[in-house]
Amino acid sequence: MRIVSLLPSTTEIAFALGAGDDVVGVTFECDHPAEARSRRIVSTSAMPEGLTPSEIDAYVAAAVARGEDLYRLDADALADLDADLVLTQDLCAVCAVDVATVDDALTHLGCTAQVLTCDPHTVAEVLETVTTIGRATGRDDAAAALVTSLRTRLDSVAASVHPAAPRPRVVVLEWTDPPYAPGHWIPEMVELAGGDCVLGAAGEKSVRVRWEDVHAARPDVVVVAPCGYDRAGAQAQADALVAAGLLPAGVRVHAVDADAMWARPGPRIVDGVEELAAVLAEAPRA
Repeated sequence: MRIVSLLPSTTEIAFALGAGDDVVGVTFECDHPAEARSRRIVSTSAMPEGLTPSEIDAYVAAAVARGEDLYRLDADALADLDADLVLTQDLCAVCAVDVATVDDALTHLGCTAQVLTCDPHTVAEVLETVTTIGRATGRDDAAAALVTSLRTRLDSVAASVHPAAPRPRVVVLEWTDPPYAPGHWIPEMVELAGGDCVLGAAGEKSVRVRWEDVHAARPDVVVVAPCGYDRAGAQAQADALVAAGLLPAGVRVHAVDADAMWARPGPRIVDGVEELAAVLAEAPRA
């Protein structure tokens, strides 16, 4: 089987299931495992490099308003790779190539590849995506084993959270300029880690908020998890927020590797839950 993965998360899942040798095409963002970087890149960003968070937000808003794509699909590369299976999404036009673009390209090229759309909104659906990709790649047993392992780890975190203990109030910033509260699986990650996610709703879209909303939420912990940034990038933004006095006084601020453990709906969200659980175990309660 020849697989083209148009999402970093599905690339990660394919490799975790032992199908890495079958992956022939990836996006410019597919960086885990490191071996994925050796595959042909079929999708790139249309966004200029070096923009600040506020400039990125403005660029995205303007592009969406004009009906422009934020990603470029290399149709020639797609044709050359002669894929049997294309892994894509219809969840967020800001995050990856839209499935409609993929379908149009395949039709234009006369390709008959199966297109598997992966759109998880919750933690359970992230795990189900592993099962679905396992089925599509003929690796059902590997998928079942991986899902069991991930669920066991989540159960272990849940068992470590005292049911009667007060839960720290947590604000997760999915973006910092302007601030965005999280949706999809991220509020669940906070709950699983023993916190109370006080801005954002599980299974819903992320939403723009005001700094007044962040203060009014009275968080004990602010998790800085800007989509598209690693831990160093998130830490730089967290430091800037603290220096600007935008966060509540005395709140604990924790920067995370958003790409690895939060923004991408893959196996490493469990790493994110485990890390946050350790942070919240030491967090003061309001």
